[in-house]
Amino acid sequence: MLTESGATFGLVAGEASGDNLGATLIRALAERDDEARFFGVAGPRMEAAGCTVWQSSDELAVMGLAEIVRHLPRLLVLRREIITRMLTARPLAYIGIDAPEFNLRLAAALKREGIATVQYVSPQVWAWRQGRVHTIGDAVDLVLCLLPFEAEFYARHSVKAVFVGHPLADKIPLRSDPGPARAALGLPASGKVIAILPGSRISEVQRLGPPFAATAKWLSKSRPGLCFVAPMASRAARVAFTAALAEHAARVPVKLVDGRAQEALAACDAALVASGTATLETALVKRPPLGSSVMNAVRKRR
Repeated sequence: MLTESGATFGLVAGEASGDNLGATLIRALAERDDEARFFGVAGPRMEAAGCTVWQSSDELAVMGLAEIVRHLPRLLVLRREIITRMLTARPLAYIGIDAPEFNLRLAAALKREGIATVQYVSPQVWAWRQGRVHTIGDAVDLVLCLLPFEAEFYARHSVKAVFVGHPLADKIPLRSDPGPARAALGLPASGKVIAILPGSRISEVQRLGPPFAATAKWLSKSRPGLCFVAPMASRAARVAFTAALAEHAARVPVKLVDGRAQEALAACDAALVASGTATLETALVKRPPLGSSVMNAVRKRR
């Protein structure tokens, strides 16, 4: 992709996981060209890696049809603003990081104007609505895939894609010793620890916080002596989950920590996890997630 020194890249990342991926990508590109410049919609990690922030990635942290509809006017204005600024800046390539509902339409508009477009993180098009693969192929010049079979899927549909892997696979060791992680987090060296990860989007934490807190209360009653640790993705997430604990698990001691999700997972014996990047982290750390049977048991007792 880099054809000359000082290449410019426009990026749009949605929420915390996209910010993490974007930061890793920026550092990798900068290793190839230390004069490369980056700008766009980004979070604090991308900014620390060298990205000029036009808008915070929190602007795209919405999920679910109802929430998207409610925020649609604002998102449409944001997309028009980004398109205008990208066309003025004319980067070597535009890279949309996850957030496919937002990024693919933006990419299609930029591609029509002659800007090379990339989607980093494939939608799960191989799992449902496979016809979307043609829309993706029309919108972007390249798809960067986290899973090897995704690139094979795109190849069958004549869409250019490459498998790049997930940065977490390099960051998380093959074996995670709970001892050092517990010591670092101030958790007991012995006994059972449950990690609670209710998500990174504020709407997600507001939705999952109450049932996760109720589950912690149920587990605490069922298994006295359990210890709970909950890594918070942001200050807003901490506020929302603290409110859920106060309402649904007021007397359950849950240790809240800022970030440090991988340490919390390494320290735990099992985890209550929202779907998303955290589920991959849980798998890589090799900790069992608490399944739907636990949640169903809690619902029956409420």
